[in-house]
Amino acid sequence: MDPEENTKKSVRAADAIVTAIENRIASGKLKDGAPLPAERALMEEFGASRTVVREAITALSNRGLIEARPRFRPVVRHIGYDSVIDTTSPVIRRLLHDPQGVKNLYKARVFVERLLVRDAATGANREDIRRLKEKLAENAAAIDDSERFYQTDVAFHRVLYEIADNPVFTATHEGFVAWLAPQWEQMERLPERNRRNYAAHERIYTAILERDPDAAEAAIVQHLDAAWDFVSTTFFPDLPGT
Repeated sequence: MDPEENTKKSVRAADAIVTAIENRIASGKLKDGAPLPAERALMEEFGASRTVVREAITALSNRGLIEARPRFRPVVRHIGYDSVIDTTSPVIRRLLHDPQGVKNLYKARVFVERLLVRDAATGANREDIRRLKEKLAENAAAIDDSERFYQTDVAFHRVLYEIADNPVFTATHEGFVAWLAPQWEQMERLPERNRRNYAAHERIYTAILERDPDAAEAAIVQHLDAAWDFVSTTFFPDLPGT
């Protein structure tokens, strides 16, 4: 038989196992933390070779549905929004090899954060405001320490995502931080630039405190647009529309 045809058959057989296991997980027959059937049992159930079964296990692991560990049977992975981010991260990182991909992701972040600050300005409670003020103070204290300033910058923005009280947004924030970190970590960080960023954070905080969604949106857009201008001119000077 043609080797290529053999490969196609192997892929189809592995896909059948993947689909069957996915259905069992979705239906609750295989619950979080439950081990998959032993390799030999899967081979017998599906009439498949050990190679095909292992291909299926690898595919399930790559999709974030199971956790495969050496010398142990794979177990069903608890699916949270963070695991969705983990699963998509390799694809996102490949897209970010292209400067236009970086721009697209960054603009998506701007779109999300402008909505989040509007929501915060109208819906943040006293505890939300307290946490945002606390992170702002930590940001101010770190102006002369650029590494710590970056960390407190991330923490300030994280609160904006947390105020929405939706795990989709907090997981999205973690994704944005991880995906865009390579560009941010290479940027020159000077106290003067930190001061400008802190001032922008202060304007965002004040607008939220004063329950002014328009001012909050304007402040976050101005802040993020200025950051993109710096990143794009530093790393992507030839990118159209930067």
